[in-house]
Amino acid sequence: MAETGRYGEKGAGETGAGGPLSLPSQLVVAVGLAVVVAAVAVHLGMAFLNVSPPNTVSKQHSEAIDDYIYPEFERNWKLFAPNPLQQNIAVQARAEIRTPEGGTATTGWRDLSAQDGAAIRHNPLPSHTQQNQLRRAWEFYALSHNAEEQPNGLRGQLSGQYLRRLVMLRLGMKQDGGTVQRVQLRSVTRQLAAPPWSEEKIDTRPGYRLLPWWTVTADDLPEAKRR
Repeated sequence: MAETGRYGEKGAGETGAGGPLSLPSQLVVAVGLAVVVAAVAVHLGMAFLNVSPPNTVSKQHSEAIDDYIYPEFERNWKLFAPNPLQQNIAVQARAEIRTPEGGTATTGWRDLSAQDGAAIRHNPLPSHTQQNQLRRAWEFYALSHNAEEQPNGLRGQLSGQYLRRLVMLRLGMKQDGGTVQRVQLRSVTRQLAAPPWSEEKIDTRPGYRLLPWWTVTADDLPEAKRR
């Protein structure tokens, strides 16, 4: 029987509960640690390439980087960007409606961004939806469509579907007493004026991006409106 030392330690030849791990256990721990380190390295590398200025690696592997980053790890800022945004972009919508008499009419432009702005103003705790939903949906669309408003691949198609559904969620199927048949969107971009102390000359006149009319279908409506 092993003798117990002055401090209750076990004698030579016995291994306590806190003893060294066996070789198989050490291998399992080492492999697990290596996997965690590799996963962290991949994540940090992908995140860095996503927010860094375009380079050879990010251009060559842009599709793989986007597939990894979006939508869970998306960042709405760019590393080393020297200038903040200096323009306001408003998203507006109008509808072609079927009147109760059976005719058609076109509504005026409805400023969806202004509605979000009014809900945020003087609100100490504005919702994420009011702050970002419409703005990010428009950015998603604008970056995934060309000058002819044609989608750039699957992401472009999804961005269009998402934007249309979001707009119909805001508009609803009834406008000005009629039923919405078609909808048209546009963006209004205004550059921010230079501060009084600056000699910089900035054109603050609005610029427009007008999208084609689209016919409202069941896919554009929220789930509750389809039934």
